[in-house]
Amino acid sequence: MRKLNIIGCGNVGKTLGRLWRQQKVFAIGDILNRSEESGSSAVRFIGAGRAVTGVAAMSPAEVFFIGTSDDQIVDCCRVLASSGLLRPGDVVFHCSGAMPSADLISAKEAGAWIGSVHPVKSFANPDVAVGDFSGTFCGMEGDEQALAVLRPAFEAIGGKTFAINPQFKTIYHAAAVMVCNYLTSLIEIGAQTYLKAGLDRETSMQVMEPIVRGTVENIFNSGTVQALTGPIARGDHSMVSKQVAALSDWNPRFGNLYRDLGATALELSRLQGTASPESLAVLAELLERG
Repeated sequence: MRKLNIIGCGNVGKTLGRLWRQQKVFAIGDILNRSEESGSSAVRFIGAGRAVTGVAAMSPAEVFFIGTSDDQIVDCCRVLASSGLLRPGDVVFHCSGAMPSADLISAKEAGAWIGSVHPVKSFANPDVAVGDFSGTFCGMEGDEQALAVLRPAFEAIGGKTFAINPQFKTIYHAAAVMVCNYLTSLIEIGAQTYLKAGLDRETSMQVMEPIVRGTVENIFNSGTVQALTGPIARGDHSMVSKQVAALSDWNPRFGNLYRDLGATALELSRLQGTASPESLAVLAELLERG
């Protein structure tokens, strides 16, 4: 069984560490956090390991997980690479969704294989994350020798791995931001728009809930093309014109957002094939910003 050392054992590290310990994937070795107390807390949660106070106090391991915040990964890797701990064939990886494995280049120059595995999941509560990790999609990229170790390790705890093009890692992460964080922003804009129309916030949320839940269900059951409904799907350019004007008069930022999102809805409407080409042409002119 390979030994795993963890540098920066926060919620992700604690979750993965406990799962790997339970499934006997890795033998948990040394854990380095900002404080010995925090490291000891992580050891207790995982149920194995040894808290250390610095990289110099770490013992060798076949696998090193750098689980720090993104802005510390490169520096931590450099410290590890200069420590003399790494041996040819060791694996060093991180779980950042935004940073490529190439940012671990100092470890590679020291002889290790490098990789990145991004579990598409919230780890806000490690107790909960341990219980429902199985089925989590995990985006992977890096040296194939590293992935040959990491892929089965994540699959052994229920991860569903898929490949990422490291050249577009930032765009990959932006996708998650748009469908998660920006969906929240879109719901807030919807609430503010309902408020403008005279509804209170509680009623607005109640009105939106079945629409949003139903739309999301339709998207994942039938795909985005078939799930599209509303005036753009019908080619109703008269309605769209009125809504663009009303929103822009009240809140130009919301009006611009309506146009931008409408342009994508227009692409879906063309694929759907319900609206006439003539109405879609008129809609394209209405939605063009300028």
